[in-house]
Amino acid sequence: MSLVEQRKGRGRPRSVKAALIGGSVQALDRGLALLEILAEEDGLTLTELGRRSGVSASTVHRVLLTLESRGFVQHDTDRGHWLVGVAAFKIGSAFLRNRRVASMGRATMHALMEASGETVNLGIEDNGEVVFISQVESHDTLRAFFRAGSRGAMHSSGVGKALLAECPEHRVRQICAARRLERFTDQTLTDLGALLRELAEGRRRGWAIDDEERTLGMRCVAAPIFNEHAEAIAGVSISGPAVRVTQRKLDAFGPMVRRAADEITLSIGGQLPRRD
Repeated sequence: MSLVEQRKGRGRPRSVKAALIGGSVQALDRGLALLEILAEEDGLTLTELGRRSGVSASTVHRVLLTLESRGFVQHDTDRGHWLVGVAAFKIGSAFLRNRRVASMGRATMHALMEASGETVNLGIEDNGEVVFISQVESHDTLRAFFRAGSRGAMHSSGVGKALLAECPEHRVRQICAARRLERFTDQTLTDLGALLRELAEGRRRGWAIDDEERTLGMRCVAAPIFNEHAEAIAGVSISGPAVRVTQRKLDAFGPMVRRAADEITLSIGGQLPRRD
């Protein structure tokens, strides 16, 4: 239960000091607690924040100045009130954007699964890795499965390569240098030059392929989803066993998954990039 929830339920929040979990960074915890309190109000004075947080006004003021320097809070000098700043809004918007992609893309994912007969996944990039955030499973007993929240290397994933293909080359090199081009199967691309050439081809046609590069016996084809600035923020894929997802199927699935990705892009108010 948050400090704000406790304040509402009991009339008095427990102090920030009492809320600290062993090993947490005290200043960070205090800053987050203050943001929680401010998020529930249309502005509070320093004295009110000190009273509600259970921390001295001088300590609260130091934390607020730090938050203000990063744009997480702002000070209304006319009223003497502290308010949530634009940086906090940006971070909250990032969460909502990913959540919006997953929820608004669900119907398209279901339709793609029915049309292809294979499992459909939605993934995003996080710190140089793919994170799968949504899945519609195939009805077939033998099918691909990625638990929500599972992570994977970008260079060996259909969604990962679809997202890398939309990145500038320096960003691709940065990710590959930090994460290394680990070999998972004999099919995994571990040469940066070969990977860059494949990404260029994927960008040209509009979809990327994982040809048993992460797991032997599994193939995947994926396409990127774009935000309002035509920046790739997610990818949707069709995944299935190689005995069913043959090269002919990959050729057919590519345009299908690209159309689905474009449909999700437009449904969230995104902008499709110019394609040659």
